[in-house]
Amino acid sequence: MTNLAALSYPDWVSPPGETITDLLEEKEWTQVELAERLGYTTKHLSQLINGKAVLTEDAALRLERVLGSTANFWLNREAKYREHLARLEAEQLYQNSVAWLDKLPLPELKKVGVIPNQRITAQTKPKLVEHLLRFFGVASPEQWQQHYETGMQVAFRRTRTTQSDTGAISSWLRLGEIEAEKLDGANYQRSKFEKALHRIRELTTQAPEIFEPEMRRLCHEAGVIFVMVPAIPKARVSGVARWLNPHRPLIQLSLYGKTNDKFWFTFFHEAAHILLHTDSKKTIYLDDLNADCQDLEEEQANQWASEFLIPATYQDRLPELRSRDSIKRFSEEIGIHTGIIVGRLQHDGIIDPSWMNDLKDTFQWVASQEHNA
Repeated sequence: MTNLAALSYPDWVSPPGETITDLLEEKEWTQVELAERLGYTTKHLSQLINGKAVLTEDAALRLERVLGSTANFWLNREAKYREHLARLEAEQLYQNSVAWLDKLPLPELKKVGVIPNQRITAQTKPKLVEHLLRFFGVASPEQWQQHYETGMQVAFRRTRTTQSDTGAISSWLRLGEIEAEKLDGANYQRSKFEKALHRIRELTTQAPEIFEPEMRRLCHEAGVIFVMVPAIPKARVSGVARWLNPHRPLIQLSLYGKTNDKFWFTFFHEAAHILLHTDSKKTIYLDDLNADCQDLEEEQANQWASEFLIPATYQDRLPELRSRDSIKRFSEEIGIHTGIIVGRLQHDGIIDPSWMNDLKDTFQWVASQEHNA
């Protein structure tokens, strides 16, 4: 006699009706007799056995009374079967969606560990589709398109008109979102953030291993999430300022520019968006400091960052800084790194872009900063 309590689900493709059929044979009952005992029509029982009708809680309780075992057994059997059918449909979706992968920066996502470091072939592409849908947190490429290509595009404010690679941009933004999801903390407090920015300005003379964790801590205490995400070249984004919700702003930086003058200016530029443009909480500011942008809010952020790093009272002295020694003395006087001063002099045309770049620092990613999926 079949021991229902000991039954597992060796073949999840088959519906619970297979177990019902086995028990019918053991009991030497016909489907007509079982239908009568269950209080079903023979048509409904046939559909139940063939998996065309869903085995409901009521049906599970009837089977418990008539065939034995528990309602939980029958419901689990049904759930596993329906899950398997859904997965078969999902696998077909992945097969049909491999063209979506052409929109995404697969080599870059492989480098940061989002997708496996293996050859991309026709056989591996469907699995990559599934993997990347999980990464983006969407059910299908259609939902990705609706969220990123249609929905978020409206919120993008670009400093460069060529920032149009939605796959690269959305991948870089999503990496930042995942890092932000790991953090909790207090809601944004403007006064604390302003104080934190003054302390962070003092850190520009320090090495990355000193200033980065301190930046994170200071921002975190002020209710601002600060994350570093490796650049995806086709995204052409140095940094982004955005609000993840009405109470939590995010500053996300890449090392697209690599030199410390660009890093620090980008950070304070994004901080300015948070301080100055609180009425634009649905806006996503995609900034590339190599671009020439005439947007008013971008100009405001540029002006704020410039004067925060080198206050207006000192700016008349910038044309006098024509030697390394004068730049070093000025750096010590106002308390910022020499590289920031050199970058400003180059930007303003006071010195040639090739001059004194040795006074800048260059940043590089290390393995511990890479995303692990």
